[in-house]
Amino acid sequence: MQNFDFSPLYRSAIGYDRLAHMMDEALRNDAQPSYPPYNIELLGDDQYRISMAVAGFDRSELDIEIERDTLKVVGRKQRADAKPTFLHRGIATRDFEHRFRLADHVKVVSAALENGLLNIELVREIPEVLKPRKIAIDGDNVHMLERRVA
Repeated sequence: MQNFDFSPLYRSAIGYDRLAHMMDEALRNDAQPSYPPYNIELLGDDQYRISMAVAGFDRSELDIEIERDTLKVVGRKQRADAKPTFLHRGIATRDFEHRFRLADHVKVVSAALENGLLNIELVREIPEVLKPRKIAIDGDNVHMLERRVA
């Protein structure tokens, strides 16, 4: 495992300590969950999709929750009364909990379960007040000229 020294970042940048903390946390967390397998797709400049292979799970056995900057996907398989006898068992149906850290202003738009894939659509919506804008200086008055779409 590698260690990185973020002290130069702390000396020259203000407010990036959260980013450094997230990177440090990601480097320390070697036990990344591998079940269920998932993809993260970039659909557009500010659109994303998480696709999780959840074969064998029903909608009622899946739970999606957002708390602050974390998206949590949980699967709890209901136990059958009679246990089937398998000759070969290749489809895993064990319980899982997977967490995704979301950047600022990323919101979940929708979720759908189709063909054994749980698709979660996300979009980054930057508030108008945080978008860059040009300012004209006219004596004592400051006028806004235009807003540039980021």
